[in-house]
Formats: sequence, C-alpha cells, structure tokens
Amino acid sequence: MSNINTKKLLTARFGTIDPGSIKDYISSGGYSVLQKALLMNEDEIINEVKASGLKGRGGAGFPTGLKMDSVKQAEGTPKYIICNADEGEPGNFKDRLLMENDPHQIIEGMIICAYATGTRHGYIFIRGEYLKSIRIMEAALEQARVKGYLGDNILDTGFDFDIDVHTGAGSYVCGEEFALLVSIEGKSGRATYKPPFPTTCGLYDKPTQINNVETFCNIPHIIDMGGTEFSKIGTDSSKGTKLICLSGNVINPGLYEVPLGTTVRYIIDELGGGVPNNRAIKMVQLGGASGPVIPEGMLDVKLDFAEMREKDLNFGSGAIIVMDERINVLDILKRIIQFFHHESCGKCTPCREGLTQMLIILDRFIEGTASGQDLALLDVLIETMSQASICGLGQAAPTAVKKVLEYFPEEFNSRIHSMGPVTV
Repeated sequence: MSNINTKKLLTARFGTIDPGSIKDYISSGGYSVLQKALLMNEDEIINEVKASGLKGRGGAGFPTGLKMDSVKQAEGTPKYIICNADEGEPGNFKDRLLMENDPHQIIEGMIICAYATGTRHGYIFIRGEYLKSIRIMEAALEQARVKGYLGDNILDTGFDFDIDVHTGAGSYVCGEEFALLVSIEGKSGRATYKPPFPTTCGLYDKPTQINNVETFCNIPHIIDMGGTEFSKIGTDSSKGTKLICLSGNVINPGLYEVPLGTTVRYIIDELGGGVPNNRAIKMVQLGGASGPVIPEGMLDVKLDFAEMREKDLNFGSGAIIVMDERINVLDILKRIIQFFHHESCGKCTPCREGLTQMLIILDRFIEGTASGQDLALLDVLIETMSQASICGLGQAAPTAVKKVLEYFPEEFNSRIHSMGPVTV
C-alpha cells in the first residue's frame, strides 16, 4: 500500500478556493489540464485513463478507460455523457461535498471525457434534495461557458460541448443507471433489463458514458500526472485514492481521502478517532444501506477491489458506518429493509414482494415468534432477490441481512421460538 500520507488529489482544493469563483479554480491550476488534453488525440487520452487503472467510484468498479473506449467505438450519434450525482445511498455524502467545494473539477473531467469519446452534450443528474449542489453546479457551468470552456468552439479548437443539470425527484432507484436514463428522457424512473448497456444503447438509445461524480474528478489528475504515475497510488488491483464517508458511532465523522489499500480499521481508529467512550464495535457497514456488514474482527480488510471480492464483500461508493455494542442488530436490519421497501419502484416481483415478505419475517424474529421455517424462508428470499431482481436495488437490498446471517447467526438463532418443520 502507498504511504497513508499520499498527497490528496480530489480534495486538495477544499477550503482553499471559493467554489463559486472560476477565477480561484483557474488560479489553482484549473482548466490547464483541459488545455493539455485538447492538444492530445482521443486515443492518447483514453490510453492514459486505461494505464491509470481507474475503476468507477460509484460502486460497480468497472474500468473507466474501457467504458470510454466502448463509447468512442460505438456506432450512432449523437453520443452523450452523464455524471451521476443522484447520491441517494444512506451513509454517502462525498459527491455532494465534491460539488459544493470544487465544482469545476467535475466539469473539467467531463469535458475531457467528452472530447476523448466524440461527445457533444452532457448532463449532470443531481439528487433533487441537493439544493445547494444544484445551485453551485448551475453557476459553475455558466461561468465555464462565459470563459469559453463550454459551448461552441471550446478554446478555439473546433470542439463543441455543453452540459445541462437535470434534477431528480427524490427517487432512490434513479441512482441506477437505466432508471436515471429514462428519467432524463421524461419517463417514470424504473430500471430496465440489460443488455444492451448504455455504452452502446443509452440515452435516447444512443451511446452514453455514465460515471459517478468522483470518477470524473479523477480524470484531470490522470491526464496531468500521466496514467502510469497515477497507477502508483493504491494497490495492484485498486489504483488511486478513495473518498470515504465515515459516520455512525465514531468520534470524528466526516469525509476522508485515502489511498486504496487502506484498512477499514485505520480509517475508524486513526482518522475517525475510534468509538466514543471506548465502547466496543458491534459491526460496521460498508458502502451504505445496500452494503455488507462485518464484525470487529474483520476490520483489517483493505479497501481493495480484489481483496474485497475474495471475501464476498464490497465497499460500494465508500461509506463506512460504525455501530457500537449498544445497537439492536435486528432493529437496524428492519430499518434498512423498510427503506428499500419504500424506495422500490415496484416493477419486478422479486424486489416488490421479496421486501414485503422479508419485513414480515424480520418482525417475527424481533417479536421472538419466529420458527426454523422462517429462517429457511429468509435464505430463499435473499437468494431469489439477489439473483432475479432487475436492478441493483433489489439485488443489493438483502445484503445486510445476508451478512448478519453469516457473521452474527446468533442474532437470529436466539430469537427462534420453535424449530418446526424446515421445508420450503
């Protein structure tokens, strides 16, 4: 792992510039990388991103360079580029802070990607509740147009590109890329089956590159330092830094930027200051409400795509929620499932009905009236929802329940009233 004191990249300007001033951004080196990129050809830019090893920071971890190349090579015009800022996952707030502290970094990354892929129009899809973020991004876009970084004939290069802000209406499911696409098209935000994927058939059935806010913010740094140099940060399988949203029972909650490969324990104990009053940690949730939970004994796991995958874990968008010994595990699970039940679009049966049944079964365990049959049914529900739901909401909704069954089985077994016949 790289030294933990690696120079900050994405948050370097936080607190040092006025986010409402494009002059401050330019004075700190902003948009100079765009000028450099516009002197490169499209393949050179894409190859630098590939060499960097950057993977999407929205949770899926797909190689960004491959996505860019797919859009460039795809047939059909116009092409689109979309920044997914619909940060609805409980426990995550990094994208909001990026927009509110360094908005032009996002815009510069999007312009570079647009130039490399032959795209002429982009959207920033922002969560409707993020009123401050919306205001700041709209102002930043207008400033960029006035300075010639957006619009027709950018910096006298003949390249035309502009960006619009599109706001969501409070739907969690619109953070899923296909639901986001149909929402921009003016339709009900519901997921659709795939393939095809957005890189070939996205917005208005045209090739579309969709990336998370944090992903776009990495692009100027990659082009500035070069992909090979960027790849020296992190681990063999996970390159660059990662923004971590630390919350819960911790002394110093907040946003932290660390090299990939940093352990969860280091983030909680060294950056977060540990748990108040030296209470013991009961469990930690990674990635937000849809992410896995782990016991204290697994806190030395690294924020590394390969290591997490080996342990059947993931760190999603980067939330770390600390829960100490005072919590009631089943009550936490019920709140999580209630959230997803409320946010489900209701389109597919495994998600719609599965969440309803899961709440019924959880209530039985909480009341102490559950049977062995309920435990078996819970396993069936988890498997069915994970495998058969259309989108990530239904697929990931039971993750916390699944991991509690794996790491904290006593939480369920101690509540079984009678074993009864275990058949499904």
